[in-house]
Amino acid sequence: MRQLCVLVALVVVAYMEYAAWTLQSSSTGVVRFHATDQFAIGGLGVVLGVGIAMLGRSRVDADASGIRIRNLMGSRVLPWAMVRSVRFERKSPWASLLLRNDDEIALFAVQAVDREYAVRAVEGLRALLATAKALEPTPPPLLYPTRE
Repeated sequence: MRQLCVLVALVVVAYMEYAAWTLQSSSTGVVRFHATDQFAIGGLGVVLGVGIAMLGRSRVDADASGIRIRNLMGSRVLPWAMVRSVRFERKSPWASLLLRNDDEIALFAVQAVDREYAVRAVEGLRALLATAKALEPTPPPLLYPTRE
């Protein structure tokens, strides 16, 4: 996926740069483009290329100590103690982590279109989470029981 995103980004940048260099005037001669227009088109191509390349940036690494998530714009490192569950529902386009504070973090690197690879990845994450939960000490009993 990463190589495909980079390849598509390079094609977009190359096409936009070609359009910027060859854009001088229309065939009717009514519209005349200037250097600023060419620069803007070239810059737009670079911005589009970077955006497309960023789609392939997503990554998830996990071990016994926690999980490292790199999505489009940022990265997070979470210990397993912060994670309540690993979710991957049928209609969901990607997996997600449900945290103990009820936040949800999308895992763009584990997508439904990857089918068996995504299922194996989620099963592996769930196994690591179960192992980490088994190692957690049991909390002391509450003084006042909660009503459910």
